[in-house]
Amino acid sequence: MKNIRFIFFLIMSFLLFTVNVYAEILKKIEVTGNKRISKETIRVYGDIQINQNYKDDDINAVIKKLYDTNFFSTISTSFSNGILQITVKENPIIYTINIKGEKTNKFKEQIYKIISLKEKSSYIENFVKSDIETIKRFYKSLGYYSVKVDADKQKAGTGEDTLDLIFNVNKGERSEIRKIYFIGEKKVKSKRLRDVITSEEAKFWKFLTRNIYLNTDRIELDKRLLKNYYLARGYFDVQVLSSSAEITNENDIELTFSINAGQRYRFKKFSTNIDPVFKASIFEELKPIFKKNAGDYYSPFKIKKILDNIDEIVDKNQLQFVQHTVKETPSKNGIDVEFRIFEGQKVQIERVNINGNTVTNDFVVRSGLYVDEGDPYNKVKLEKSISNLKSMNIFNSVNYKVLDGSEPGLKVIDISIEEKPTGEISAGAGYGTEGGAFAFSVKENNYLGKGLRVSANANVTSQSVRGGVNIVNPNYNFTGNKVSGGFYSKKTDKPESGYENSLINFNVGTEFEQYRDIYLAPDLSFTIDDLTVDDTASSQLKKQAGSFTDLSAGYTIKSDKRNRKYMPTDGSIISFRQSVPIYADSKSLLNSFRYRTYHSFSENLVGALKFYGAAINSIGDEDVRLSKRLSLGRTLLRGFEPGKTGPKDGADYIGGNYATALNLEAALPNILPESTETDISLFMDFANLWHVDYSSTVNDSNEIRSSVGVATNMYTPIGPLSFVIAQNLSKADTDETQTINFQIGTSF
Repeated sequence: MKNIRFIFFLIMSFLLFTVNVYAEILKKIEVTGNKRISKETIRVYGDIQINQNYKDDDINAVIKKLYDTNFFSTISTSFSNGILQITVKENPIIYTINIKGEKTNKFKEQIYKIISLKEKSSYIENFVKSDIETIKRFYKSLGYYSVKVDADKQKAGTGEDTLDLIFNVNKGERSEIRKIYFIGEKKVKSKRLRDVITSEEAKFWKFLTRNIYLNTDRIELDKRLLKNYYLARGYFDVQVLSSSAEITNENDIELTFSINAGQRYRFKKFSTNIDPVFKASIFEELKPIFKKNAGDYYSPFKIKKILDNIDEIVDKNQLQFVQHTVKETPSKNGIDVEFRIFEGQKVQIERVNINGNTVTNDFVVRSGLYVDEGDPYNKVKLEKSISNLKSMNIFNSVNYKVLDGSEPGLKVIDISIEEKPTGEISAGAGYGTEGGAFAFSVKENNYLGKGLRVSANANVTSQSVRGGVNIVNPNYNFTGNKVSGGFYSKKTDKPESGYENSLINFNVGTEFEQYRDIYLAPDLSFTIDDLTVDDTASSQLKKQAGSFTDLSAGYTIKSDKRNRKYMPTDGSIISFRQSVPIYADSKSLLNSFRYRTYHSFSENLVGALKFYGAAINSIGDEDVRLSKRLSLGRTLLRGFEPGKTGPKDGADYIGGNYATALNLEAALPNILPESTETDISLFMDFANLWHVDYSSTVNDSNEIRSSVGVATNMYTPIGPLSFVIAQNLSKADTDETQTINFQIGTSF
């Protein structure tokens, strides 16, 4: 009996196996139910091959391929006697897609972009459900947390196989954040933490900010800001455990962050572990840095700065293939930090790819790089290259990837750029104690796609008109040297003071790197200065009446140690300039000094200190000409009318022989979400302008001027908008102030 059962089992297994593997030659296909999609199209998309063997698995594969086309809602098949019968039901075609309940065209356009279904595509039920959820997420990101969305379809007038798709939107009221709570072992007052994050509690005076509305992206940013805040203050083990948003009965939001701060640590000991292949003495300059930071509260930003110092040492000593790691060892007494510096894999750059440049010539991008094919891979130089490209001001974004090359030890640098409109038309205005001023400019920062910078500008006030044209080639003849030339003209008419002054200037110059980050920029300038006076002019102005020419040579020595030229966060730049006369009717010597240093306290705060000092002195017995004297521009002293501070002869501001300025700035790069495209900085300015060659009729207060304020740069749909509000703290009685200054432009 057992043998019979066993034989029966074998026979059944054989029969099943035979059915499974049985294959039949496909001789013909027949299609029914199709209206728009031809039989041949179905054969091609299904990859159906005539006179080939087909099994059940093969038929199933055909069905799957046809479903993947999204042409059909149902597909069935039968296969016998070499004939494959395919029966389909086609999905209708979407004729139009409408968004009902939304009046804002901008929002409608964004919805059309993010949904998967498009006009003239197939209607797919599952895609509709998915798009409903996509639309809901879009509105919730804007703060509409009670949004409701559904979809209807109706027959289109073009035929029975077409339809109109309607998304019905009821976005409701925008949900405002009424309360923000911080719970857990937070160890910091909630009031202080509210200042750290970008989300804000809704108050009646905050009606202009979007931060009072719940935004999931902003909450994720807030969690990172909280973590970085704690880390920067020594909380090595901090955890931002969660965030939750609860909708109240009034449709308001209560936002809660859960935090576990953990222990607060100080730096205990710093040490290095240097590979014997390198001279340890090279890294001796790290010791005073270690000593300075030992005992301070732990901060990853301080460690990052030390790593930057190591990279600078490596670059300065032209070391190759250097890598470093950091080992942080916490204990009850603090954190020990060890920097391991070792020789890594010997890696060379096989290829540098440039992607995304449709207008800009390839050589313009490559000319801004400090790395090239065949060079040893150097991350510091690569980062400087990316910063340099950003500083060209012709790209919206510059990103890179380091990819494996064709063989070990080779890398491919893949640089992706997004070009921006490089033409710019801007207009500006300012209002002060004596009325307003108007400025207009046209710029093209990538002329002919060759990286040439061409600009023209004009400035008009009630008493003067000035303007000029300038062209700069940042990489002349592929040498890496900058060459520039320009024309400048100014005419001042002050009938109440009895004089009229016309000035025309032509200039050419170049700039090249003398030694690592040290630049020399010689220039040549030719000026025609014509001063016409009448009887009401002061006696000193009458002495300068007439037409004068001046041919001067100058040079600038600059040391640039900034970590990047584009929005630097660390390092400094120092420059000295001198201009001496070659041939001049009235000779004078100009000396000026500038110093700017940057320090990143955290990713949310970058401090800057800027100093300027200048002196111009006459060579001989004549006074320094009126047109050559120094003044305080709008970047040196905000809150004051440009050119209307310092020595005054009667009703006229005549400039001074000496000028100095100190600017303290605090940039807040992450105070607003990135989506707002707004930069905010706080500033405090100190400046003075004093002394002229004569004093009999001059009111020279020689007082320190000071001001505080806020500067905002906003990138709006109509163009960039800069806005400065300043309040003077100290001034001379003769100074004229300017509380508000703004400039708006558009790109092309």
